[in-house]
Amino acid sequence: MRMKMPIAAIALAMASAAGAQSLVEIDREVFVETSEERDGAVQRVLAPAETLERGDTVVLMLAWRSPQDRPFTISSRVPRRLAFRGSGRDTPQVSVDGGRTWGHLSQLRVNGRAATSADVTNIRWDVSNPRAARGRGVFTYSAVVR
Repeated sequence: MRMKMPIAAIALAMASAAGAQSLVEIDREVFVETSEERDGAVQRVLAPAETLERGDTVVLMLAWRSPQDRPFTISSRVPRRLAFRGSGRDTPQVSVDGGRTWGHLSQLRVNGRAATSADVTNIRWDVSNPRAARGRGVFTYSAVVR
């Protein structure tokens, strides 16, 4: 029997903003990713998550809004029940030590070995002036339920 996990535990762990903290609003959504065959081609399908099961691939979406055009950073803890896989087209910095140090995954080490995506504990994106001036955006990352 597969154990189901309520989605609220994942959504509550996600996202905060630094820099323009009090003015940045972040909406969080979690989707389950599945594959379906349609007209002979396999397509990726996302559906809002209600419960998660071990092995599910999930996509976590962080939609932000800010009335200011100043740079800021959005960070998110990767819940322990998830193993980070990758981010959308935006290249984030990641941490493998709870947010004490940051860098690109290829630069980080855990106990003397190269860090892997499963070691990621936190993820963050810098929102620069041109993007901040637009006033809204979305960051996504995918993970697998452990």
